[in-house]
Amino acid sequence: MSFHGSYTSQDVEFLLKVIDVPDTPVAEKERKIQQEHRHYSEMLSRESLPSQQYMDLFHQAMQDNQQQMAADFCCLAEKIAANRQGDIVLVSLARAGTPVGVVLKHTLADYYQRKVHHYSISIIRDRGIDENALAYILDKHQDSEIVFVDGWTGKGVIARELTQSIQAYNFTHRLNIDAGLYVLVDLAGVAAVAASCDDYLIPSSILNATLSGLISRSILNSDYIGNDDFHGCVYYDEFAAADLSQWFVAESLKAIELVHQQPKIVQETIDNVFLKQQSEQFIKEMKAAYHISDENRIKPGIGESTRVLLRRVPDIILLRNTNDVAIRHLQRLATEKHVPLCYQADLPYRAVALIKDVSL
Repeated sequence: MSFHGSYTSQDVEFLLKVIDVPDTPVAEKERKIQQEHRHYSEMLSRESLPSQQYMDLFHQAMQDNQQQMAADFCCLAEKIAANRQGDIVLVSLARAGTPVGVVLKHTLADYYQRKVHHYSISIIRDRGIDENALAYILDKHQDSEIVFVDGWTGKGVIARELTQSIQAYNFTHRLNIDAGLYVLVDLAGVAAVAASCDDYLIPSSILNATLSGLISRSILNSDYIGNDDFHGCVYYDEFAAADLSQWFVAESLKAIELVHQQPKIVQETIDNVFLKQQSEQFIKEMKAAYHISDENRIKPGIGESTRVLLRRVPDIILLRNTNDVAIRHLQRLATEKHVPLCYQADLPYRAVALIKDVSL
């Protein structure tokens, strides 16, 4: 059964099964991932509300980055409209893609007069896309209408997972779903379409459930998810008073309206070949410099670094510029969690997080 979280029913249909799972503390979860080879998607660390100081940084991030984000929303909506005829079915990747998908749905309807449907479904590294959710969508829509949406790419792992999953699904079911990923920011050069490749602070990346419809990240654990179920999630209804999901959409749409009233800005040309080479070279250098064998412990970019500090056990946070206002929230989180900060001027990204090795 689908639901819409704390969004309106017109904003999104979450194809996720609401479940209740025990809390796995972050340190225990990291140990089980690395030592016991449990998959991260089988466990969930319960979220807590951020401090007032952190929320102040979030609102500052909205103020500082809203115009660029609005311009990128406009750019991405224009490219989606140009690449799809007729109805558009946005399929956002839960959960970072969800607020992006909601804003795009409104933008495409308001400025391109397109009929848009929006679903949010789970995709999990090494486990693939939720095929039950995909089948649900295809029962209602043509494969040619589907557009996959996410917030950003870090190393490009999810984009590659999406490509592999959809190629296999197309082969099995004799379909022609476009596996290309549409994102606001593509750091790894792997998205089919991106508005930008600048590692700027997308405000939605620095909050968890309270900016994503009050849902957790997706869960795939056979104790709770049957063969015919959608992937699971926890619904944090206890956070309703602090929820900013609809507020973020409204604020983004106000900024988009202002961008549309201004002369059109020529978007930067994105060199995917360069971005891929830069990403691969950087991962290679990090593995050598920090003696890392599992590249999943390396998380490039502001968005990914934030998620490491919120959900994993960080070893160190690398920052390019100590005075960069975009990384203030990282400095705040690192200080709160006693995580070392290291400044490296030649970083290709504004921030990089390294996850602690707890396998020993």
